[in-house]
Amino acid sequence: MKHPGRRLRELIAQPNITLMPGAYDALSARIIVRHGFEAVVAGGYAATGSLLGEPDVGQMTMHDYVDHYGRIAQAVDVPVFTDADTGFGGPNNVRRTVRAFEQAGIAGMFVEDQQSPKRCGYLPGKTLIPVEQMVAKIKAALDARVDDDFFFVARTDAAAIYGLDVAIERAQRYMEAGADMVLLQGADEPEDFRRVAREVPGPRFANMSNARGKAATTIAELEKLGASVVTFPSLALYAAATAVDRTMASLARTRSLEGLVEGLMSVDDYNVIVGLADHNERERRYDEAGAALAKA
Repeated sequence: MKHPGRRLRELIAQPNITLMPGAYDALSARIIVRHGFEAVVAGGYAATGSLLGEPDVGQMTMHDYVDHYGRIAQAVDVPVFTDADTGFGGPNNVRRTVRAFEQAGIAGMFVEDQQSPKRCGYLPGKTLIPVEQMVAKIKAALDARVDDDFFFVARTDAAAIYGLDVAIERAQRYMEAGADMVLLQGADEPEDFRRVAREVPGPRFANMSNARGKAATTIAELEKLGASVVTFPSLALYAAATAVDRTMASLARTRSLEGLVEGLMSVDDYNVIVGLADHNERERRYDEAGAALAKA
């Protein structure tokens, strides 16, 4: 896909809400796309859990993310929108992050206004940088883009610390600075979302994360409230962890595969997802081309 950012913008601008499930690796991204979803989100919570088996409290580096997200983007032909934590430093760090993410084939990213090391938005103990420092990061990110369609979102975590009034004020400042969209982390309740829609310009971004616990609303309600996008950043991660946990518990308990294998994906389905037939066909074509040149 030549212009993933442009395609992401088209999906955000369409009348109906765009659903973006979260991939925790390339295989989960392919499974998501197999079911007709037109965009994928890849978040730090899922990346940290799948790569390190640890909580999302700021251990990942920019290069960790570029490698991980780049593999996801290369595995699918739909836009991949990603989490860039705090941008990994000041304006110059954010500049490098944007360039690296864009070169990896990523459609867009968000940077949050937490101090480093950051914490998952649903965990306590967060602190924020001053507004002017975040505005400087936004300006640096926008200047760093090679492709103007690369979609840059500013996230504020102010709601959980200072309340919704401060979060909205920050969001307004971030939009004035040129962000394509602002994510107000924690403004999940319908009345909060409705107020944000009135007072903050730009597309509406909703987040239905398993890290929050029970969802505050439904997809249908979010669509009525005017949400442009709703992400499910950890749904696939939790689904996979649940399946592996249950399977291993059964194996440990029964010391038998009876009743387990029947419930698994078939090898044929798995081979379709990973594209085995395409790989074999490419190898055959190149082998034939090589043999033909060798005879010439």
